[in-house]
Amino acid sequence: MARPDRHRLALRYLVSGNIAALSLAPIAASARADGLWEHSCFEAFVRAGPGPDYAELNFAPSSLWAAYRFDDYRQGMRAAEIAPPRIETRAGGQSYELHATLDLDLAGDRDWALNLAAVIETRAGAKSWWALAFPPGPPDFHHRDCFALELPAASEA
Repeated sequence: MARPDRHRLALRYLVSGNIAALSLAPIAASARADGLWEHSCFEAFVRAGPGPDYAELNFAPSSLWAAYRFDDYRQGMRAAEIAPPRIETRAGGQSYELHATLDLDLAGDRDWALNLAAVIETRAGAKSWWALAFPPGPPDFHHRDCFALELPAASEA
């Protein structure tokens, strides 16, 4: 992940293994859609500064996407008004990559805390949950303990 400027976020997800066994929706026209986390989906959770509010970003292998804002832990969910992200994918025999680049209307002068996560579904329907960190108990990408990475505020160029 990178923060090339104050409001831009660039993400790269890499999955390795038996890619043919995974359920990865084929590329389609990029559009906003809800419920992406119910199948293979790559996610980012971003908090600007120490406050409780954060953004959730979802990127599907099909290039469908979603963006939400929360006032606090799983509270006050609403659609985040952002420009459509640029989503690119690449698949090889033992690897799959998804790149997403987008602009976020978050405080550009603050450090951002992030959680990168993924839901991976197999063709047989089994799901696994991946994240930089998890709190004790079942997977919960929204939990404050998951925001394990810090991206410093970028300076104006």
